[in-house]
Amino acid sequence: MPPKIENPLRSLTASGVVVVAGKGGVGKSTVTAVLARAAARSGKRVLVVELDGKPAIDDLLPAREGESLEVVHLSAPDALEEYLNDHGFKRIAKRLNRTGVIDMIGTAAPGIDDIVVLGKIKQFERSGDYDLVVVDGPAAGHAVTFLTSARGLADAVRGGPIKQQADDVLELLADADRCQAVLVALPETTPVNETIETAFALEDDVGIRLGPIVVNGVDDGAALPDEEAEAAALDGLDDDMVRALVAAAGYRRSRRAMEAEALDRLAAGLPLARITVPALPVAGLSASDIDLLADRLLDEYAEDGAS
Repeated sequence: MPPKIENPLRSLTASGVVVVAGKGGVGKSTVTAVLARAAARSGKRVLVVELDGKPAIDDLLPAREGESLEVVHLSAPDALEEYLNDHGFKRIAKRLNRTGVIDMIGTAAPGIDDIVVLGKIKQFERSGDYDLVVVDGPAAGHAVTFLTSARGLADAVRGGPIKQQADDVLELLADADRCQAVLVALPETTPVNETIETAFALEDDVGIRLGPIVVNGVDDGAALPDEEAEAAALDGLDDDMVRALVAAAGYRRSRRAMEAEALDRLAAGLPLARITVPALPVAGLSASDIDLLADRLLDEYAEDGAS
């Protein structure tokens, strides 16, 4: 079994920056939104930084009265343009961005696009305007290269502003009081295996602190009835309805068994604390659904007190 978390928000907000990463399709942006909303409702000043250019997270996190929560979208070209502006190249930066040439700089100088994005995140963290910066980070495959870019540039560049930027980012990533990574998985075999691999890669190659693993989409609903109770509940229904309900119950039992096996494998492979986000019976999540999941997270650990 994974270690018990006395209070997940206390653990997750122990650092000023939380980078949320996970395989595409695991609900990384959903988890980002839930954690951000829960933190805001516990009184934190929260900034969500979205890196993939997906506007959907704005719809999931509308302004709520009495809560301090902002969303910004950060792209590598825009971050690089701002970096050049700040270092005296405003006219050139504007022209490069307008012509699209600025996109080629990241290709010509591997790691430079990631380092300016991380540098901007560091700037948000140092501003003092936020208690928590939640980064809706890259997919698991890119997460390692994204976070190791600073090490590569620090080793390759001997001096100057890029070297200083890389060193500052390395300092942020290595400081457990300032930054941690939170990996997201589904309770399925492939996402669990990839989460375990990514966790070891981040620890070995980046040295960043790993926060609780977040397992999204877990079927934690009411217990299914045993065979005797099921038979009693089906008594009097027509045959077609009985067959449909029996098939649905069988599928759900099978699904829960598969999830339990995947969670056992995750616990064995990663002895880290774990948070589960329940599956909701909806086709697509709305802002109200995010509110519901955030409230459930807060209520689940209410007895331990707010962080």
